[in-house]
Order: sequence, then C-alpha cells, then structure tokens
Amino acid sequence: MLPQGLKKAVTDNPKKVAELIDLVNLPTVLRDFMGQSQSSQLNCFRRVWSYVKENNLQDPVNKNVVNCDQKLMSILLGKSRVDLTELPTLVKLHFPKQRK
Repeated sequence: MLPQGLKKAVTDNPKKVAELIDLVNLPTVLRDFMGQSQSSQLNCFRRVWSYVKENNLQDPVNKNVVNCDQKLMSILLGKSRVDLTELPTLVKLHFPKQRK
C-alpha cells in the first residue's frame, strides 16, 4: 500500500516516475561507484545517500551539508562540499535525457 502523497504523484505523472525507476546503462564514473553496470536513477541516489551515512560525511555542525571524500567527489562534479538539496540534481546529471 502506497502513501497517499506517493499514490497521487504516481497517478498524476507516471512518465516522471518511470524515469526514476527505469534501468539504464551507467556511465563509467557511476559504474565504478555503484559496482554495477545498470541501475535506476532512484537506486543511484539511494546508494549515494547510504554512502554518505555509512562514511559519516555529513557536516557535524550543519547536517544539511555533505563533506565529500575523493570517491564521492568523483561523481559530484569535483565539489568538496555539497548541500543536501543539490544531491539529487548532481546524481541526475549522469543520466541521459529521456526521449519524449
């Protein structure tokens, strides 16, 4: 059973949801980070977030900022500090535009 908000998002815009969950061939940088050749955009974001949590990369003073290590910098355009709101956008840049 899906939460009401998610149900509405799925029924209102199924193409957008499909973009998030469709498997695509990953570029080399993401392939090295993920350890697999195909994944969905949503799964990549989840993996990045779990990597941040596992390696304690959130700034201790400001939890809305991630201090990137070398591995994370390689997929986040070389940025050493990233705001949490930027993470989905930076991950999305690695995925090709879907044809309409």
